[in-house]
Amino acid sequence: MLEIKNIWKTFNANTVNEKVALKGVSLTLNDGEFVTVIGGNGAGKSTLMNAVAGVYPVDAGSITIDGVDVTHLPEHKRAPYIGRVFQDPMMGTAATMQIEENLALAARRGQVRGLKAGITKGEREKYRELLKILDLGLEDRMTSKVGLLSGGQRQALTLLMATLRKPRLLLLDEHTAALDPKTAAKVLDTTERIVQKDKLTTLMITHNMKDAIVHGDRLIMMYNGKIAIDVSGEEKKKLTVESLLDMFSKVSGSDEADDKLLLS
Repeated sequence: MLEIKNIWKTFNANTVNEKVALKGVSLTLNDGEFVTVIGGNGAGKSTLMNAVAGVYPVDAGSITIDGVDVTHLPEHKRAPYIGRVFQDPMMGTAATMQIEENLALAARRGQVRGLKAGITKGEREKYRELLKILDLGLEDRMTSKVGLLSGGQRQALTLLMATLRKPRLLLLDEHTAALDPKTAAKVLDTTERIVQKDKLTTLMITHNMKDAIVHGDRLIMMYNGKIAIDVSGEEKKKLTVESLLDMFSKVSGSDEADDKLLLS
């Protein structure tokens, strides 16, 4: 579903601030695979996701989504293939519109946007059932303005909107980082349920090693612009934070765990 071949990305090339963020990264995600990505600050994980989404054009290499070469497509032309949830809960919703209106706009994604024809009774019932999945009581507040919701509620709604049309690829960009631990856990559980229910191919960046171990069926750790660790199957199920840090120490050539990885 996603094939990344030998992609490179350099920022501020040929200046004193030159930074090679991606160094020949190759990665393949099979249909329905849920991959968590972790790494210290500056490891390249956010650059990788932004390269896939089309925010940053790559300097070399190729990116293919569901058999379509999107390497040279701008961000808006990749949108039909991708659902994305950002770190900031405010980014994925329209605050001045109602919950049901936000869902209706998400459902009309890829079509001529607008709500001139209104929301039908059938659509309203469908949205009510979908909101029940979140277990936040939002199905009883469908005409409430989204700006009145908490950060966790907005992030859960954004997740629902991003997956409403079953994207070929779901990108989760540290989507629980701005939430308190209890709310983050609830949003992550909801994420797992939606991904499993719709068998969505998912790439999730997280700053939390425990979350990376518990969720998904494959774990990737990035270091210095490359994929340093790639664990799946039974090996991933047996992972602990300690064993992951030990693996990281070996690949990074350091006897001590990277402070940036722990702190982030």
